[in-house]
Amino acid sequence: MATLQYSTDKAAIGLSILCTAHCLLLPLLILLVPSIATLTIAGEVFHQWMVAAVLPTSIFALAMGCKTHKLYRFAALGGAGLAMLVLAILAGEQVGEFGEKGLTLAGATLLALAHLQNYRRCRQHNNCDCH
Repeated sequence: MATLQYSTDKAAIGLSILCTAHCLLLPLLILLVPSIATLTIAGEVFHQWMVAAVLPTSIFALAMGCKTHKLYRFAALGGAGLAMLVLAILAGEQVGEFGEKGLTLAGATLLALAHLQNYRRCRQHNNCDCH
């Protein structure tokens, strides 16, 4: 089970990076290749699918990290990131595109930092059964 936690931390970091790259690079890519705007990755559905993938992965990895390390600050940081990602989806139209991107980027960053800290904690301690 601990190896699964170790892998889900890495997967959640990768998903956060993918989300950030999508938010930052897709507008530039649409300017360079306008036909990309017709693809489903350019719409709101992509954000919903990403959050649907990130939620269970992150909750599992951070909960297992809390259970193993007894450090709740990683879970709190990750929880704040998850809350921002969900808020970006739920309040996207109310906060505008700039606000939605800001919430998404901040949430993905906090989430990636939480998983990175959890991952590093496993790597630092030899008595840890994470890997």
